[in-house]
Amino acid sequence: MTDPSDLLGLDELLDDEERAIRSTVRDFGEKRVLPHIAEWFEEGHIPRELFPELGELGLLGMHLEGYGCAGTTATAYGLACLELEAIDSGLRSMVSVQGSLAMFAIWKYGSGEQKQRWLPSMAAGEVIGCFGLTEPDFGSNPAGMRSRARRDGDDWVLDGSKMWITNGSIADVAVVWARAEEGVRGFLVPAGTDGFTTRNITRKMSLRASVTSELTLDGVRLPADAMLPEARGIAGPLGCLTEARFGIIFGSMGAARACYECAVDYAKTRVQFDRPIGGFQLTQAKLVDMALELHKGILLAMHLGRRKDSVGLTPAQVSIGKLNNCREAIKICREARTVLGASGVTLEYPVIRHMNNLESVLTYEGTSEVHTLVLGQEITGISAFT
Repeated sequence: MTDPSDLLGLDELLDDEERAIRSTVRDFGEKRVLPHIAEWFEEGHIPRELFPELGELGLLGMHLEGYGCAGTTATAYGLACLELEAIDSGLRSMVSVQGSLAMFAIWKYGSGEQKQRWLPSMAAGEVIGCFGLTEPDFGSNPAGMRSRARRDGDDWVLDGSKMWITNGSIADVAVVWARAEEGVRGFLVPAGTDGFTTRNITRKMSLRASVTSELTLDGVRLPADAMLPEARGIAGPLGCLTEARFGIIFGSMGAARACYECAVDYAKTRVQFDRPIGGFQLTQAKLVDMALELHKGILLAMHLGRRKDSVGLTPAQVSIGKLNNCREAIKICREARTVLGASGVTLEYPVIRHMNNLESVLTYEGTSEVHTLVLGQEITGISAFT
């Protein structure tokens, strides 16, 4: 019988190394994290101790070259994100923020000394990073940030605040973006620096198995070599976001697959009116619709992965993937919830957890509205942002 999770034979598009990476990540997630994730979600935390384990698997900054990073293809990294998010979006976010935001910023824009100091220990999971761009009043419009960096002799002094920062309170180093006289610049702020404090954001109903924090910078004094020398202007942080969005294109399909598979299994065993509900036409229609969008989403992710590995991706192409796959993933999860009925709202099954998590994934690193306008501008040549 055909695998209901691979009706198109997508596995044949992968090479042996990609299959091995996928299997390794899936095995780790199912054995190490899945038995505990509902409890961690309910309690609102995820163990910091997972970072060295993820580092040992080579998952942190895995698509970067050198400095202890695995140097895999973008497609292999995407497949890892898919398997991580099939367990929980919070787990994928840990890896994505570490590798595609914090580490990528240093790898892309840092000095040789900064790379040598931070990247090997971050790749090993010994040092945790976070990425401070979003502010309380500036999410979709990061260019309006109020955080400021001013020169004082040879030093820099930073003032401002950042909001919704994954890994913030457990990070050993924060990549913080602030507006200087010459434009937006990036800075490496070690934990414990005078004037730098963090506060966990609580009472979340989404991404609960993930640390989300507010960063406050009050007269934070940094040496001149704390600045990322190759990042000039808002293009620096936006380049990091484009890199991180790529992982979401794959990751969101992992959450969708987990809910689809759960719905299929439930439909084959849940009996109503003396027969499994999977034998009812309306239920089959739901499963077919979910399968179609899941397979199309994975095909889109695979195409973008192959293109990124060969000729690269434009920001608009990344927007297509993020917009479509997040939008369809949350629809799949919501439809799966209807198949499970009341059972779909309990943490005994993964569906409501993935649904809630995807509400955040739908929003962060570019809302659906923003990506729609990015693509609208790409199509018409006319900006609708101003």
